[in-house]
Amino acid sequence: MSIPLVDLKAQHAEVAEEVAIGFKRVMENTAFVGGEEVAAFEREYSAFSGVGHTVGVANGTDAIELALLAAGVKPGDGVILPANTFIATAGAAARAGARIVLVDMDPDTYLIDTDAALSAVDGGTKAIVPVHLYGQLAPVERLREGLAGTEGIVIMEDGAQSQGATRFGKAAGAGGVSSTSFYPGKNLGAYGDAGAVVTDDEALATTVRTLGNHGGLKKYAHDIIGMNSRLDGLQAVVLRAKLTRLAAWNAARRAAAARYDALLADVDIVRPATLEGNEHVWHLYVVRVPGDGTPARRDEVLGKLNAAGIGAGIHYPQPVHLTPAYAGLGYRAGAFPHAEAAANEILSLPLFPQITVDQQEAVVAALKAALA
Repeated sequence: MSIPLVDLKAQHAEVAEEVAIGFKRVMENTAFVGGEEVAAFEREYSAFSGVGHTVGVANGTDAIELALLAAGVKPGDGVILPANTFIATAGAAARAGARIVLVDMDPDTYLIDTDAALSAVDGGTKAIVPVHLYGQLAPVERLREGLAGTEGIVIMEDGAQSQGATRFGKAAGAGGVSSTSFYPGKNLGAYGDAGAVVTDDEALATTVRTLGNHGGLKKYAHDIIGMNSRLDGLQAVVLRAKLTRLAAWNAARRAAAARYDALLADVDIVRPATLEGNEHVWHLYVVRVPGDGTPARRDEVLGKLNAAGIGAGIHYPQPVHLTPAYAGLGYRAGAFPHAEAAANEILSLPLFPQITVDQQEAVVAALKAALA
């Protein structure tokens, strides 16, 4: 039995007819960039998220950069982010000209260590970027409480893996600002790159839209220096079709995660934890394979799973500071022990809304064999 990490074919089968009709609509109206499909999706996603404004952009990395720029980040400003994140979080901050400051993660949830983030704040700090990793929200309220009375520091949430997730009933960006990615493999995925900034701040939303449209809201009106980062009509069609199913798909993910929890109860791995107050949407089901302080055992298990047709993966094999791209930040091995230890042990198991009981049982059987 071959089981993919994520089954996009099964997902497409559920929306194929609706997408085809929508594509025809876009073609007939020649509304390829922007247009009513994009505007409709922005309204619908705002309503789904319970956040006032959604601005569609070209991809999730642009969304981070645009949100930081709109929040006032300038070259040399300090931006604090976790070492345990996809490289795009750091890349977007670097493109904005920020001085990147990394902090460690919480060892139980893999989310940003909020105490470490607050301790890293200095006179040049402009933003903190908590990453909502693997499908659950970071405790942003702790950052807000810690920054109470501090002026000029924005919390810009990276919500690329959290579409539909809530913390104490509120989604990413509620009361603040969040980026998100609609890369195909996300819980809400397009048929290519796409992203958005969501916020309750109307002025910030307008600035993001202006920056992403060559610095102006009207053709040939360029009020500020901007860039080209816009959501196109075809991707909006896909996202609208999937959005109507997202709540049910997330519920299916939660059921599958609970099934893994039961199936793995007696297996020598560490199962994922959900932070109290979170409604998890299980973008990824990440376990830990105990090892000797190196990735050798985890890599051996991964190789055996892949050889058996199980599409397991690693999210992520290197913390940001240990990648060659960010060696110049000056951090060395040992700087962030929790993130480094996790990178040697984490393993993502197949999880998608359409996964079957038989498939999950096969995954667990293969994992047990690989661990033996």
